[in-house]
Amino acid sequence: MISGRVWKFGDNINTDLILPGHVMFLADEERQRYLFQANRPEWINLVRQGDIIIAGQSFGMGSSRPAALALRNVGVTCVIAESLGRLFFRNAVNFGLLVLECPGIFAAFEEGQNATVSVDDFSVRNDATAKTLQAKPVPKSLLKLMLGGGIFPVLERDGLIASALPPTAAKAKK
Repeated sequence: MISGRVWKFGDNINTDLILPGHVMFLADEERQRYLFQANRPEWINLVRQGDIIIAGQSFGMGSSRPAALALRNVGVTCVIAESLGRLFFRNAVNFGLLVLECPGIFAAFEEGQNATVSVDDFSVRNDATAKTLQAKPVPKSLLKLMLGGGIFPVLERDGLIASALPPTAAKAKK
């Protein structure tokens, strides 16, 4: 189960609104400061570890920039939208951010309410109203990557690729 405070974003939130193109060559930590700068500049100062984004149609449409990684790095644990951009969905899988499509999700929540998400049955519950919706199931192989931190951490843990860390840092990490 994943539970967190809800932030709401409407329809057609493209990757340029999430993470502007002019910050792509900045370091990850600096890049994060620009999340939603064009449409909600105060958001980055308010978001906390464990928060959840609820969105309308076509969240993350557009380019393949690492918007999903930036959202994960600031603490967003899940994005649930009426529909998701395909490149954003794939990047979320690769970078280890749980994303779900769920019909009716936008109308079911007010910003600031708490959502509880079960990846066992793909249900999404509004804790304030007790309304529960059914998200579209995600294939187990993709869910494993999203919950496991992304493709590279999962492949490392499964022994399929070598650690990206130098040998001394990899030993210290264990």
